[in-house]
Amino acid sequence: MFINITTSETGDNKGSSGALVNYLEKENQMQIEKGKGLELENWFNGTGNEIGRQEVRMKIDGNIAKLGRSDSKFFLINISPSQKELAFLYEKYGKEGTKEKLKEFAIKVMDEYAKNFKRPGINTHKDLLWYGKHENYRYYKHTDKEVKDGTRQKGERKEGRQDHIQIIVSRKDITNRIKLSPQNTSKGKNKEHSAKLGEFNRTAFKQSGESVFDALFDFDRGLKDTLAYANTMQNGAVAQKKQMNLLENTHNLKADQTIINDLGKSVAEGVFESVGEMISTTGKIGAGLLNLLMEPVYIAPQNNAFEPPRRKKKKKGIDQSQGIQR
Repeated sequence: MFINITTSETGDNKGSSGALVNYLEKENQMQIEKGKGLELENWFNGTGNEIGRQEVRMKIDGNIAKLGRSDSKFFLINISPSQKELAFLYEKYGKEGTKEKLKEFAIKVMDEYAKNFKRPGINTHKDLLWYGKHENYRYYKHTDKEVKDGTRQKGERKEGRQDHIQIIVSRKDITNRIKLSPQNTSKGKNKEHSAKLGEFNRTAFKQSGESVFDALFDFDRGLKDTLAYANTMQNGAVAQKKQMNLLENTHNLKADQTIINDLGKSVAEGVFESVGEMISTTGKIGAGLLNLLMEPVYIAPQNNAFEPPRRKKKKKGIDQSQGIQR
């Protein structure tokens, strides 16, 4: 699951949202050009599914009380399930069903977005001003490797299932009184600052999105497909990587995958100082982890056949003390 927050797909979020709204209408424009205007995809926000582009632009642009010219006015949230996650949804719900389920998921993600600020009165998506758009495809950009090496053309449609959700969310809450910025990444370290402006932990937000997906769709996520695993193996300390490697080898223990993944989250957060400390807190699967740790390491034999050590031959010499040869 890929969840990302950016300033704008068009590079500017300090003015009108019109350029971004128009950009996210690109698939509708293609349908119109093909003469399929009845198949247009409208916007949604948890209170309605048939919201037009004009309303989106006007509401976002009008919700900027006490924001300066150089202040961010809105943010773009990209929710992109993996190919494995999309295959699971398609098999379970079909193409149209998957689209509706992704919208349902997006609403819950925005609940998590609201809660992540830890601001009084900001608890669910209903406290935010936001609009989402389901998109069916992705297209190659000039920055993609395939375009640079000439195997693909800019603007060419990417292969595979590419369903994803794009969300425009206002910098101000639904009442136009409270500033909410995911760029404030204090994570609560500065209490005075957090009390005034709120806080936002991007990693926690992305993790919550993954957890919501798994719970909502009963998706059995392997440890290697978790955000905690990816972050640890890329940025974690040596001790954390050792702990994660041990958890990775638990597939033969028949342990509850949820428990393993929860342990992976703790490892990523640096809860355990050592493998031993992690094992001591794992309850029933602790013995299995310990056995894994104690398993002998198999070393493959060398190609050369075993040869016993050669006995050294005694050298003949003169024993000076005895005057005899030995």
